[in-house]
Amino acid sequence: MPGRYGRLGTDIATIARDVGSLVAMESALMAGSALVAAVFREWHVAGAFLLAAAVTGVVGVAGRRRFSGAPQPKMKHGMVIAAGGWFTTALFGALPFLLAAHLTPPAAVAAYVPAGADYSSSLYYFRDPLHALFESMSGWTGSGLTMAVHEPSLPRAIQWWRSLIQWVGGVGVVVLTVSILARPGSGSYALYRSEAREKKIHPSVVSTVRTVWKIFLLYTALSVATLFAAILATERGASLSLAAAFWEALNHAMTGLSTGGFSITDNSIATYNSPLIEGVLLPMMALGAIAFPVHYAMLQERDPSHLWEDLQTRWLFVLFVLGTAVLIAQNVLTLPQAAGAFVAEDWLGLSTLAETAGLGLSPMAADASRDAVFQFVSALSCTGFQSAPIGDWSDGGKLILSGAMVVGGAAGSTVGGIKIIRLYTIGRGIAWQFGRVFLPTNAVVTAKMGDRTLNRQEMEAEFSEAAIVSLLWVVLLVVGSLLMVNLAPVEFGYADALFEVASAQGNVGLSTGIVGPSMDPRLEGMLLFNMWVGRLEIIPVLALFRSLVYGMEP
Repeated sequence: MPGRYGRLGTDIATIARDVGSLVAMESALMAGSALVAAVFREWHVAGAFLLAAAVTGVVGVAGRRRFSGAPQPKMKHGMVIAAGGWFTTALFGALPFLLAAHLTPPAAVAAYVPAGADYSSSLYYFRDPLHALFESMSGWTGSGLTMAVHEPSLPRAIQWWRSLIQWVGGVGVVVLTVSILARPGSGSYALYRSEAREKKIHPSVVSTVRTVWKIFLLYTALSVATLFAAILATERGASLSLAAAFWEALNHAMTGLSTGGFSITDNSIATYNSPLIEGVLLPMMALGAIAFPVHYAMLQERDPSHLWEDLQTRWLFVLFVLGTAVLIAQNVLTLPQAAGAFVAEDWLGLSTLAETAGLGLSPMAADASRDAVFQFVSALSCTGFQSAPIGDWSDGGKLILSGAMVVGGAAGSTVGGIKIIRLYTIGRGIAWQFGRVFLPTNAVVTAKMGDRTLNRQEMEAEFSEAAIVSLLWVVLLVVGSLLMVNLAPVEFGYADALFEVASAQGNVGLSTGIVGPSMDPRLEGMLLFNMWVGRLEIIPVLALFRSLVYGMEP
């Protein structure tokens, strides 16, 4: 094999073949989306998807076939394939946005704007290649920040494409490709681990990723049905046709379960102004933040106790409760400063019940509490659905949500952020290092991590990995927020800047209002980088940069 490609060529061939497979897979998704456009008679958009699929397919298939004889990837290849593959996927994923914006005539674009609306179609924003790339990167990484100011004014096929890439990206582009290629051996495991995954459900990686997809499909079907029924029961649902209500349920279920957060309504979930919708979405977002092996164990044995027995899931629930309580207190105490952020209405009689119990909770305080519950779960699960104008909140509320977005949910799920297990490992490692001071020098030192017992070398390795990734994550967050506060409009402060960068790097999608098509292109490029780095947890991106400078050899 080295004789065929040369030493450096062998590494490039392995990477090019597998990145080509990713791109070829993406072209198939584009072709399928052209059918959606045809169903809705969006012929110009259908042509855009077919053209994008053709260009993407030619590049992907050419790379895959040209280097079909390349060796199986090792871990060093897996890291570079993940980083390069995710960026390449986002790059080609921008084509449907860009081509649809340029190929659709003005009269057809105007027809997508809802009747009576006083704005133009957001499709026009995607004429800018940077906006198109930003939307694609936000979708594939499950971030949810958007350049589409008014989502209902987008063609249905573009709405679908935004939801689809979040749904696929939530599980993982590389994971999907591994399941399709069905490649046995260590090569698949190298790719599987490169997407910040390690724990397998089955001994076989291919069997593992296929089981992950079966679980994901099951939950998606259940989520669509539940959300569809909930939408029909709302005031908004009464004004929608069954087809329109199902369309909203389908798209929001896909982006909610994948913790992506793209919406097809104005103002995200706040459009419904419904406790019922928010109540249905809460468990959906939480499910997306739980590791897939836990879901498998729970479904296989039909025993929900696995949720509490798992270390990460247990701490996820604890953080949901504690964080929500702190945010409720913060919001209620700052009502005079942020009164405009909450709607003074009594939902499900909560304020009446509270007053009866002697708590004296006003309708506005009840609504602030309701928003705190939904927004904290949305932030910690890295979903990004928004039920309130967070830009009007106090800095304290924004900082609490920023902290939740930095932490994220469980490793092995669809979420971004640093992950609960890393922060637990750092805390446990600090306590372990401190405890060793009081032990004899010849003592056998072990550490307990959930249901695992680690020796000294194993604990030091896990502690170092968690500390390094977390430190790099925080450094990028601080640097990005400092750049943001200096380039953002003057009405935004540091809390807003930190919030936006934490949302992008944590792949969340909540926004205080800085992100939009009118933002500074330098900030847009920076947040695009933050989303990419955050989805891959930094190390694969650093491996890619190193390989570009020094090559693949040690």
